[in-house]
Amino acid sequence: MNWENVRTFVNQYCLLRDVQFAAYELYARKYSLTAKELFVLDIIWFAPDGCLQSEICERLSATKQTVSAIIKKFWKLGYLSLIESETDRRNKIVRFTEAGVEYTKKIIPPAANAEIDAMAELSEEDIAELVRLTTLFSEQMKAKFQAIKEKP
Repeated sequence: MNWENVRTFVNQYCLLRDVQFAAYELYARKYSLTAKELFVLDIIWFAPDGCLQSEICERLSATKQTVSAIIKKFWKLGYLSLIESETDRRNKIVRFTEAGVEYTKKIIPPAANAEIDAMAELSEEDIAELVRLTTLFSEQMKAKFQAIKEKP
């Protein structure tokens, strides 16, 4: 396929990705959150035993400073507890407090259900194909971006 045709498909894909991200952003705003804050709450919600700050950073490809600021915000509100990791004292295990569970249960489960309901509209074959192709494209994107040489 020639470069211009591929570019057209890249533009179409980027528009679809932007629609998805905008859905998260608009949903987050309903609760005076950013999409990143929503994603952090989501990761913690689905980690019943808690998770490490470093895991959140890795999952979101976010800096330690960004994730720390988000966690600090929710910690100050009394929604999160931070416990030193037994294996790495520099890393903290992040968990919801009771207040955090009460706050987050109004936000994350409805969003997770919306994602599931949206995907359930597809056939099982289409879901498998979507995941397969997105995985392939994501792996290629990561490799191609990592291969870009920095300009001096």
